[in-house]
Amino acid sequence: DEAEDALKRYANSASIANNSAFGFNKAQNDNRTINSNAHVSSNSDLQSERKKLPIFAIKDKVLQAFEANETIVFIGETASGKTTQIPQYIYRSKLGNAMIHKSEMIGITQPRRVAAISIANRVALEMQTQLRQLVGYSVRFDDCTSLQTRIKYMTDGMLLRETLNDPLMKKYGCIILDECHERSITTDVLFALVKNAQKQRKEKNLSQLKIVVMSATMDVDHISHYFNNAPVYYLSGRQYPIKIYNSVKTQEDYVNSALITVFQIHQSQPEGDILVFCTGQEEIESMVTLTKDTIKHLPAGSQKLTVLPLYSALPSHLQLRIFDKSIGRKVIFATNIAETSITIPGVKYVIDTGKVKSRIYKPGEGFEMLRVMTISKAQATQRAGRAGRESSGVCYRLYTEDEYKKMDDHTVPEILRCNLSSVILHCTALGIKNCLEFDFIDKPSTDSLRSGLSFLQELGAIEKINEYHFELTKLGKQMVSFPLDPQFSKIIVMSSELKCTEEILTILSMLYVERIFFIPPNKKEIASEIHKKFISGEGDHIMLLKIYRAYKSANCNPQWCQENFINHREMKTVIQVRQQLSTLCQKLSINKQSCGQNTDVIRKCLFHGLFRNVAVLQKDATYKALATKQEVSIHPSSCLFNSKPEYVIYTDLIQTSKCYMRNISVIDAEWIMNAKQHMKVNETNYIQMQSNK
Repeated sequence: DEAEDALKRYANSASIANNSAFGFNKAQNDNRTINSNAHVSSNSDLQSERKKLPIFAIKDKVLQAFEANETIVFIGETASGKTTQIPQYIYRSKLGNAMIHKSEMIGITQPRRVAAISIANRVALEMQTQLRQLVGYSVRFDDCTSLQTRIKYMTDGMLLRETLNDPLMKKYGCIILDECHERSITTDVLFALVKNAQKQRKEKNLSQLKIVVMSATMDVDHISHYFNNAPVYYLSGRQYPIKIYNSVKTQEDYVNSALITVFQIHQSQPEGDILVFCTGQEEIESMVTLTKDTIKHLPAGSQKLTVLPLYSALPSHLQLRIFDKSIGRKVIFATNIAETSITIPGVKYVIDTGKVKSRIYKPGEGFEMLRVMTISKAQATQRAGRAGRESSGVCYRLYTEDEYKKMDDHTVPEILRCNLSSVILHCTALGIKNCLEFDFIDKPSTDSLRSGLSFLQELGAIEKINEYHFELTKLGKQMVSFPLDPQFSKIIVMSSELKCTEEILTILSMLYVERIFFIPPNKKEIASEIHKKFISGEGDHIMLLKIYRAYKSANCNPQWCQENFINHREMKTVIQVRQQLSTLCQKLSINKQSCGQNTDVIRKCLFHGLFRNVAVLQKDATYKALATKQEVSIHPSSCLFNSKPEYVIYTDLIQTSKCYMRNISVIDAEWIMNAKQHMKVNETNYIQMQSNK
């Protein structure tokens, strides 16, 4: 309420920069590299735009470098054109023609699906071909390629999954690893797998595999050394001045500060769209709602302001709305998905909160959680670079100059701060016996690797042959076929034994989308009342199942969704995801049976994968995680928020003001007793937990 009142007060404000409510200081370095990716209407316009890109002037030199080296590293300034143009240059080169004759593709990886989809669309447009023909893309649960596809954009996770059946990547003549500065866990694993595939193909006298590593910023010496001292080439971009302002003082409430700045810009600054960097979906949706409410209080005759969200769980067609032209000004609330890869036309102003939600893992305690953290200087530079891609721009940083100086230079690679069980399972499936000796560009700690191995053993996915040698079990071979975290793959496989596969596929598909409920700001009470009929005393997972069953009973009717405040587009995504998981079950001969109304077996099946995620109610009415003894709380969005079951399992943890459990189900104490031999909790700890209650 205080934030909303503040926004109403500032809706009429015309102050900005040093005159703002909290003040900004101008930063020292203004220049960043920018470029345009504006919409164009004809092929002649497209080709004209391509020729204006900085990379066009050095096209021949790029190709010379490509043809002269097995592996090459391109460090390209923002919007140099490397992502869209280099694959096209290679395709039309002499080596590209040789690849075409051998039916080999040029594969380009992206860390995020929205980038893979939007860039593939753009390149198809430039090459005057239908998407799915010469140019296509592949992201999880959406393959838009054909036998004719020769330029394929894909998420790094999709290429990683392809290596299970094609470890030498024989379908490709060239692999381009793009946006590598993000150093996702998947990208780091691909570094090793692509490097090994290139080596193996050479040793076996197979066709050559070219590797191109592309990044906006990176420790180039480190990456070059890893790829056998590969040459590094710098690609310049266009220079537009970007004014950077830092906050005069520390912002206690960055969300409120960001929203105030949005309206100060909107009321006082020239035309140009606004991009606000946020930490996650819930925060974004809250800011979108507050912004739409505040617009109603703007003075009569104010310029129209279109409000758009952007986050990874948002359906693709809604993500792509950011590229649409609009009347007036747009403000886009985005996660770090907008830091790289995609160019949002029209953005002139960037508001950088200085925060990001990252996954961290504590191997000694065996748990992983999402936590809001401070960004690095490299991320701050990337965010500022989003401003003024078509002209000069302005970046407002909601942190002081001193706070900026204390930031890490680069983001810690994900592989050094995340659970490695998925990576280890994949590597073991590829026949890598000793993951402790895997060729990581930055080797994780031995504790992290051993913790991942231990978890997979507890799941029954791998077995120990000797001290350093592990192999997949029969169960593990089934689990690795699913594009899911190991605990969820285990749940699907176990569902066959417990005869509840139909229900488990539904629940996991519902978990894939983050926002099932659609609640208009002016109908919160009505929606809350209607949603009560879906609430289950057994927890959130069963509630999701009830929603799906009701949706199917209504023949997937959009009108039913509207009447029940359910997001119809998200439910359509659930149907698609469920169909693909069902197809995988058929391929693995997993018998799909329904348990009907016997929801106990569903919760027991979930426990088989989430046995490490158990929390126990204490005497003081708080919860403690059984495996780690960490204090945790039920998330306010849970249907169990106002109840206190003795034992629960949770899908994930998120750290904000507290450490919250999300997507919770009630479990029985006897299940814990029966499974305690698989958990890092002995009988003594269990008894201690009981006595604390």
